[in-house]
Amino acid sequence: MVAMSTNMTANDVLDREFLKARHEILDVAAALDRIERADGAGAVAGDPRMAQLREAIALLIDGKPDRAERVQMVFSDDYDPNWRES
Repeated sequence: MVAMSTNMTANDVLDREFLKARHEILDVAAALDRIERADGAGAVAGDPRMAQLREAIALLIDGKPDRAERVQMVFSDDYDPNWRES
């Protein structure tokens, strides 16, 4: 059996991930376009979910590390130490 190297270069990862990432970004853009074109679009402008989407998108382009974790936290509830009692 031949051992495969797990050390990929940034270029290797970009080659592997580019089309999928492009697809997912286009999917988000299309969803936002559908929301903005729908009847009553102005009514959702202040919706907290729209604010979450805007915040998550801003995190994607801020150039800081751990984007996935930080984006996940945008959509997560704060930890409740008493969650079992709720």
